[in-house]
Amino acid sequence: MTLTSVDVTLVGAGIMSVTLGTLLKQLRPELRVLLLERLPQEAQESSSAWNNAGTGHAGNCELNYTPMAADGSISLAKALDINEAFDLSRQFWTHLVRAGALGSPEAFIQGVPHMSFVLGEERRAYLRERHRLMSAHHCYRGMAYSEERAQVAEWAPLLIEGRDPGATISATRFVGGTDVNFGALTSQLLDHLRSCPPFEARFSTAVKGLQRRQEGGWRLETRDQGTGEPRLIDSGTVFLGAGGGALTLLQKAGIPEGRGYGGFPVSGLWLRCSHPEVASRHRAKVYGMAAAGSPPMSVPHLDTRLVDGRQWLLFGPYAGFSTKFLKSGSLCDWPGSLRPGNLLPQLAVARDNLALTEYLIGQVFASSEERFAALQNFYPNARSSDWSLAVAGQRVQIIKADARRGGVLQFGTEVVHAADTSLVAVLGASPGASAAVAISLEILRSCFREKLPDGWERTLKRILPSYGEAIRLDADLCRRIRSESAEVLRLGMS
Repeated sequence: MTLTSVDVTLVGAGIMSVTLGTLLKQLRPELRVLLLERLPQEAQESSSAWNNAGTGHAGNCELNYTPMAADGSISLAKALDINEAFDLSRQFWTHLVRAGALGSPEAFIQGVPHMSFVLGEERRAYLRERHRLMSAHHCYRGMAYSEERAQVAEWAPLLIEGRDPGATISATRFVGGTDVNFGALTSQLLDHLRSCPPFEARFSTAVKGLQRRQEGGWRLETRDQGTGEPRLIDSGTVFLGAGGGALTLLQKAGIPEGRGYGGFPVSGLWLRCSHPEVASRHRAKVYGMAAAGSPPMSVPHLDTRLVDGRQWLLFGPYAGFSTKFLKSGSLCDWPGSLRPGNLLPQLAVARDNLALTEYLIGQVFASSEERFAALQNFYPNARSSDWSLAVAGQRVQIIKADARRGGVLQFGTEVVHAADTSLVAVLGASPGASAAVAISLEILRSCFREKLPDGWERTLKRILPSYGEAIRLDADLCRRIRSESAEVLRLGMS
């Protein structure tokens, strides 16, 4: 049985692994890095263009990031966190394009306005107040608001045509939004990593076991999916960035810090349209408001998508439940993840989230007519013949123990690492891809600080001009950085 020794093993060939790998190579080029992927190609799960929204989540249009409290106040804190995280990603891509490490930016990012759109007086009041707060902040400079049919029709004609003239509508528009093809970006980053030896990528390779080594680090047992050949890998540090599959691998590692974590898998469907006469008339990502009890990934949106040189429209996603942790996974994934330590937290979450359970059951049994009616709520003149159903990516939301409630369902992403920092996993879902650089920086600080050369943070400052600062607090820094990245990434002014 062959044995390979490396400094870092990245498990999963998606945007998280290649982003962390690229940052590590920028800071310490001599690191021996090995990437392992169970599938025969990179970016086939959550990073695929068809498996995620590609919004370039920046807190511009996603209403679930700006919740209204019981007293009527609206907090921008979460939206600003996401905004700064995505800005770090833009800065990193800007640096790599300038350095020639990435090819044409048009292959993975395009400027597409981000909009929010609501119906009804109550939601109008919310959106108006949200706009008042956001437009006053320099991170959202230029965000427009309108209640006028003619103006909204100019921004996104499909939203207005065929709609009841008496309907109460409201919309915001931020022209500095983007559409990101994270699959294409993952492939470009992987190509760059291949040009930075020592680096190796092994596909069709499954991780069957992880064991601590007495001398430090981990021994991974892997198997070639095609030939069945077993291989061993000794690795100083292991990163589990395998999307929903990271929880299963974390459980195999058995670190105390991973105990008590469970997963709640949520599947999804899209309605997809490539009809040129329809797709060419909508250049925006339009987010609505989630139904009561629904998960954030189910917020309805009508999106422009630019994939493989073609413009598409996507609507959805329609949520569902599957016991798989990956789109290509096994129906035994969720049952197989149940442990004595996470069973009570999962039961507590089931008890406290009956509305979510009812919502998912309704989505699972929704008819094609009901799905299409949801689209027509956004696009009244939609014709069913122009749209086809497509399966979206699988997401695994985090369930963790909670002393007061027994367990909580946590949306977003979370970094879990061993006390000795030799193993780290990223769990959770949106906005993971958009925040890949911010998450990688957290991992560098928590797990690689002692393994990087002196001055690594100064190097990071050259790569990421806002590193160590907060663009939410510095309007001049925000304006300068966004102007530079918009020029290099060919986005137009943000």
